[in-house]
Amino acid sequence: MANIISDETIEYVGILAKLELSGQEKEQAKKDMGRMLDYIDKLGELDTTGVEPMSHVFPVQNVFREDVVTNGDTREQLLSNAPEEKDGMFMVPRTF
Repeated sequence: MANIISDETIEYVGILAKLELSGQEKEQAKKDMGRMLDYIDKLGELDTTGVEPMSHVFPVQNVFREDVVTNGDTREQLLSNAPEEKDGMFMVPRTF
């Protein structure tokens, strides 16, 4: 294990994560973090020349469309169903 995690690092991570770890849990966390860092080091050994960097596993493209009004102003048609209207708005009874 090339990456040795100190007790101070485990304490600091525990504080950041708001965890209270027992002595046994701290030792297990040190082993787990060390294995994770070893795995990251192993990934760093891979030859990635010619591999294009990506921000997402799947191809992501812009899915936005042009904002175009399709239904127009149907205010008169909508207000024709209103029991009462005033200044182009629905009139409703007071609720309090």
